[in-house]
Amino acid sequence: MTTHAAPAATALYDIPGPEARKRHLLYGIAATILVAALVGWIIYLLIDTGQFAAAKWNPFTYKGIQELLLRGLGNTLKAFGYAAVLSLALGAVLAVGRLSVHRPVRWIATLLVEFFRAMPVLVMIFFIFVALKVQPLPALVAGLTLYNGSVLAEVFRTGINSVERGQREAAYALGMRKTQVTASVLAPQAVRAMMPTIISQLVVALKDTSLGYLITYEEFLHAGKLIASNLDYDLPFIPVVMVISPIYIGMCMLLSWFATWMAKRQRRNPKTEAVEVSPAGPGPLLP
Repeated sequence: MTTHAAPAATALYDIPGPEARKRHLLYGIAATILVAALVGWIIYLLIDTGQFAAAKWNPFTYKGIQELLLRGLGNTLKAFGYAAVLSLALGAVLAVGRLSVHRPVRWIATLLVEFFRAMPVLVMIFFIFVALKVQPLPALVAGLTLYNGSVLAEVFRTGINSVERGQREAAYALGMRKTQVTASVLAPQAVRAMMPTIISQLVVALKDTSLGYLITYEEFLHAGKLIASNLDYDLPFIPVVMVISPIYIGMCMLLSWFATWMAKRQRRNPKTEAVEVSPAGPGPLLP
């Protein structure tokens, strides 16, 4: 006789019964109605204040305006690309310094990390731009790199230290040097755990590129500001926000998708799976 196992329940969550499911359905319907009402109210306000008037949207049909926005978007991506690569490199260097067995190196790396993490990124950008008289793009990239690199250094260090101690000890028992242990055993395992946090910090860097308009760097937000403040176009502030915001959100979602894709790819990669070293004795290592 075949028996069917009852649905499993945990100490933290019980399988909802028929009455609970009805309540959850009602809650869902009520929440949907509230969200729809809120969206409808916002649209009504936009229509009532004339935000969908043709005069406010006509500027986006002009080739010059389109080129201005595309140029600003390209400058944003350029600044982000430089800042992302340099932040990852600086974070790795500072993390290695913080994990060093040499006390002076560790102290210097710790001081740099704590200092740049505590400094507001806008203050660093302004200092580099005004006091050091650096051009807008290098000033923006330098400020973003120093701040995000110091944050990523802590992410890398925490990720390395989160790997089981037995993995490290087993690798040392096999005669591997510290550099080999970190690069071949600890880092590949830590990357999987660190990836969501790394991407989240890169999203922060992408959004912070908008600070460039404060130092006259012609990025995406700067281009939108030029359009929104133009009296000839009836000050189309809200339309500019409605155009620029989805693009920023789309770029951030694209980064999040990339992080998910990377995590799935690493889980399927046999080399990543083979990196573990058994604490009980020698195990498979990366070739």
